[in-house]
Amino acid sequence: MSECKLSAGARKIGLFGGSFNPIHNAHLRLALSAWQFLDLAQVQLLPAGQPWQKKPLQVSAENRLAMLRLAIQDMPQLRINTMEIERDGPTYTIDTLKSLPPDANYYWLMGSDQLNNFCTWNAWQEILDYVQLVVVQRPGYQAQVPPELEDELRHKNDHLIMMPFDELDISSSEIRQKLSYKQDVSTLVPAAVLDYIKARGLYQSHES
Repeated sequence: MSECKLSAGARKIGLFGGSFNPIHNAHLRLALSAWQFLDLAQVQLLPAGQPWQKKPLQVSAENRLAMLRLAIQDMPQLRINTMEIERDGPTYTIDTLKSLPPDANYYWLMGSDQLNNFCTWNAWQEILDYVQLVVVQRPGYQAQVPPELEDELRHKNDHLIMMPFDELDISSSEIRQKLSYKQDVSTLVPAAVLDYIKARGLYQSHES
């Protein structure tokens, strides 16, 4: 295990990356559950600039960031880290991790769908030197550790943390689709976020 990964007595910080397009209630519940389950000092939400494995986002980084701020305004356990939005070009997790302050222990929160393709991430072996991977079960996805990852974890004397989660079957793509057809999403996103979406007419066209 790399010496840069875990430090005795250092703060424990969760890292939760994503497009947050838009942020929704399942994102918030997951982040708060991780904060409690892992006894973290805080969870940092890392909105992506341009995820390299996804097509270009329809909503600007400024709008996604504004919605994040509204969503967590009453949740001091959650913070926003704008590092990936501020970086030019594709978003690579390894670049983010190398830029974080080295005085904390970091826990990377990921769904089981991300676990299945983790070994396609840029410099995935090196990512394991910077964070403890925490896997959360998502609806419709079986948490199966890829053989390459199992071998690398064994080589590094490392392990995965499997986090129990009372999951909400909500996705940003579902919300975008509902909004494009003017369907109700008031139970899926925070009220302040929905007000923001409506005020700016976000996700109103079928292209979104």
